[in-house]
Amino acid sequence: MTKTRLLISSLIAAILVVPLISAFRTQGEEGPAPDLALLAGVIQLVRHDYVHPVSSNELTEDALKGMLNKLDPHSDYMDEEEFKQSQADTAGRFGGLGMQISEQEGLPKIISPIDGTPAAHAGIEPGDEIVLIDHTTTRGMALRKVVTLLRGEPGTAVTLTILRGKQAPFDLTLTRQIIRVDSVKSKLEPNDIGYVRISQFGSDTSDAFRQAITDLQRNANGHLKGLVIDLRNDPGGLLTAAVDVAGDLLDGGTVVSIRGRRSSETKNFDAPAHGDMLAGVPVVVLINGASASASEIVAGALQDRHRAVVMGTQSFGKGSVQTIIPLSGKGAVRLTTALYYTPSGRSIQDEGIAPDVVAEAPKDQQISGGALVRESALHGAFANPGPLQQSQKPEEARSAAEKSQSVYSAPIKVELIGKPDDAQLKTALSYLDHAGDTASQPH
Repeated sequence: MTKTRLLISSLIAAILVVPLISAFRTQGEEGPAPDLALLAGVIQLVRHDYVHPVSSNELTEDALKGMLNKLDPHSDYMDEEEFKQSQADTAGRFGGLGMQISEQEGLPKIISPIDGTPAAHAGIEPGDEIVLIDHTTTRGMALRKVVTLLRGEPGTAVTLTILRGKQAPFDLTLTRQIIRVDSVKSKLEPNDIGYVRISQFGSDTSDAFRQAITDLQRNANGHLKGLVIDLRNDPGGLLTAAVDVAGDLLDGGTVVSIRGRRSSETKNFDAPAHGDMLAGVPVVVLINGASASASEIVAGALQDRHRAVVMGTQSFGKGSVQTIIPLSGKGAVRLTTALYYTPSGRSIQDEGIAPDVVAEAPKDQQISGGALVRESALHGAFANPGPLQQSQKPEEARSAAEKSQSVYSAPIKVELIGKPDDAQLKTALSYLDHAGDTASQPH
């Protein structure tokens, strides 16, 4: 049996995979066996009597798509070509426009453009809806078909008709290119405060983050006064990368745990015993409504372990784990197999991470489409299951529930992130400049 791979990113346009969590099971399940004869009979009926010829393979793939898509927003079947594309995405290099999409009410919706890509340069914003691709409607179109239309040969153009809030639809023509994602960027801000921007969690993120910390320490002559980790508009990615990044600021202990249907799918991910590269240096983590999945794992871990102040606005709320199960040359199944929990036992699913310090982007810096769609609005999304048993006292649970009511404001415009006029970053830098050594101990 080919090994499975674990996925925590919720986003269809950039499918990311990491190693084994569970095996593909076909025996020993509860309940009666499925009526495969009924399925085979309907396939034969369509093949013989449908007005246009349709192959058995196409019908089988569509049946698998329909079955898995009905389960939740993140389970899916990938044919062999889609599976290959997902592996290219994991490496941070793929052809296309560079944006993460989901589906809401029959239309593809932008979760976030990726920094430095055609989508970001063209001004695509979180919350934008794609109503036409090259003048073909996307309403009711399967997301795999949307992704196929968006991708293509580098250098070719595609015209998107965008619906943004209450504005009239408008066209944007973008040129496809090979997307090479530099997931980590850093710079030393005034007063020896480091700034690290993580745009997504890919296979190179762990090493790049450590290198960024090393460079910042050297540039500050070994006296870094504070660190801002910017996870705004970061849609997620690899679980291993999230664990590594959080582990670089923690000395041992739990970073995240996952809980599945079976005890074999329960696993804790821990930080190295002496992993903190910046012991004693205060940290601020910036998040917003487009921070999802792996970003929420990092923010939740550093928040629960009292290692960082989380600042910004409520995050996306994607707290489920997907397992990628290759099917021997027939593509792969992406199946939701578990939920993940912060070190204190909180589930991020449906609610997200509430900031310790609410810092909204000013109205003139927010995307114009209004508040971003969140996990809870996706069709078939799981409700929050509550904290793990015995993990929180009643008063702690009430406090967490109150925090979850934080405001859901529109994210900052992509082109302003990390720039001199970025008001949320200014707030974080000011906080660290005056916080002293106690900034990493929020209460």
